Amino acid sequence: MKSTSLLVALTMPLYSQFAAAETVTILDPVIVTASRTSEPESHSLAAVTVIERADIERQQARSLPDVLRSISGISLSQNGGDGHLTTLFLRGTNADHTLILIDGVRVGSATAGLTPLENLPLAQVERIEIVRGPRSSLYGSEAIGGVIQIFTKKGGGALTPRFSIGAGTLGSSTVAAGVSGGGERGWFDVGANLDRTDGINACSGRPEPFAGCGVIEPDHDGYRNLGVNLRAGYALSDAVQFDAHLLRSENHANYDGSSFAGNVARAEQQTAGISTTLKPLELWTLTVTAGQSWDHLRALTTATEPKTVVSAFDTTRDTLALQNDLALTSTQKLSLGVDYLNDQIASSTDYNATSRDNLGVFSAYQGQFGATELKLSARQDDNQQFDQHATGAAAVGYRFANDVQLALSYGTAFKAPSFNNLYYPNYGNPTLDPEQARSWELGVTGKLPLGEAPAGRWDVRLYQTDIDDLINFDSRTWSAANINSARIRGVEATAALRLGEWDVTTNVTLLNPQDQSGGSNQGKLLARRPEQTAQLALDRQFNRWSVGTTLFIAGRRFDDAANTVRLGSYTLVDLRTEYALNSAWRLQLRIDNALNEHYETSAFYNQPARAAYLTLRYAL
Repeated sequence: MKSTSLLVALTMPLYSQFAAAETVTILDPVIVTASRTSEPESHSLAAVTVIERADIERQQARSLPDVLRSISGISLSQNGGDGHLTTLFLRGTNADHTLILIDGVRVGSATAGLTPLENLPLAQVERIEIVRGPRSSLYGSEAIGGVIQIFTKKGGGALTPRFSIGAGTLGSSTVAAGVSGGGERGWFDVGANLDRTDGINACSGRPEPFAGCGVIEPDHDGYRNLGVNLRAGYALSDAVQFDAHLLRSENHANYDGSSFAGNVARAEQQTAGISTTLKPLELWTLTVTAGQSWDHLRALTTATEPKTVVSAFDTTRDTLALQNDLALTSTQKLSLGVDYLNDQIASSTDYNATSRDNLGVFSAYQGQFGATELKLSARQDDNQQFDQHATGAAAVGYRFANDVQLALSYGTAFKAPSFNNLYYPNYGNPTLDPEQARSWELGVTGKLPLGEAPAGRWDVRLYQTDIDDLINFDSRTWSAANINSARIRGVEATAALRLGEWDVTTNVTLLNPQDQSGGSNQGKLLARRPEQTAQLALDRQFNRWSVGTTLFIAGRRFDDAANTVRLGSYTLVDLRTEYALNSAWRLQLRIDNALNEHYETSAFYNQPARAAYLTLRYAL
């Protein structure tokens, strides 16, 4: 994993199979999510973490939540084991305050306002960029906490096949295969995966008083995921190129429910897009993209045979964007663009409205003046439901002679209410206003000298985010209302270095997410956000062997707004080893939760105990 020069939030070291020491010198990857343009990491003033495919395979991660769990500033809450509802809190903001993109296409359910991270097939992912901090001035709604962009496998070069097969405890098995290539100017990738597990008992609920899932069903709640990735593109010249992509997953999960709420979920997610990049002039790049994402969910009950559908929710999101990037000088760039979004839903539940659109116009300036860097952005959104909404951001950084960089930023953001917030029967409120946020951040980063040459980098960030008009249930009107506000203060410290033969990465996050709504919950912690998290990863290469371990610690959190249901702290230790049979075949073994820790991230919902997984991989 690599990060920007201002944020080396590396949770995993990068290394090649037989040359671990060499990858520490890779310090300047290109990122696109922070500014919507390609830029070297050293020129980004945002807090960005980049996860490469090599990191995913080295960690032997099994799911997207598995990868994201120990990233600085991220906390997860999961309702059971693999394939069960997983919510992500980025810098303590709400679960629907993080914008998720797949190859530039906005994804997620317009009804619930969430993206099913647990269902995205990790085998088809090539790269992940995580930007912490407000980004509404570039992307519009949802980017209060930040943006996570997932890039699928692209291919290119010589024809290259890949294959992996694995098995583990809880009846888990996985198989994935693919091929990529394309030659000098083209690229393509075709891949598929099938993952399944018998699972764990997801929930130990209480019917009276209702708690957790509200039922007692002491069974194993299994999960199955089928994923497919198709991507292809061609560069006609240095001035014209095209790219098209399709990612699809079909999922089946059992859960503890009832004949009314169902106990089987069948979900389909699909993201498709096409982009054209033109360079009419040396100083002008024009990018046109179009995309569509689907989120289809069916809840069924096994109380009848055949199974009966008790609810259905379908979301279609169409996006279209045009972006102009102008190189004003060799150190100054101006971006001008327009985004169009149309959300449509179809459901077994009646909604007063089933579609809405949004038109956003944005501009961004990037300039470097000696040791000083400046970033400015502004955006105006015209929403069918909420009229005009303006956001902006500014960041300035100064690099000292010793390569220590100081950066200060400020940004505003907003989140448009979901269809459930607005129109869900006996809950929705069509008069809701968007949630609004403003955030300050101070960051300092530098190199870690060890002997004559730098051995790594460090980063410290302090931030404060104030959110107004938070949407919550109003017991007086029995509907959603803009009645909450919050102040979130946090510190993130990260470091990545090489000590002798060991690659070491670590991060610590201290979070104080307070309810500022007044009343009895004034000063209470926002639900399900741990106050402290820490992670330490160690990896070493021994010729054909490699070994590694990750230690993850999470502090206490509360399951409810009143802070009456406390979830205890926990410590997880994961172990991993790999043996290279030859240049193409690798045998991997991973042990999760080696200490067999019992813990909950959501009250009454269980998490897996100690588990082991063996995987055989082939890749040239």
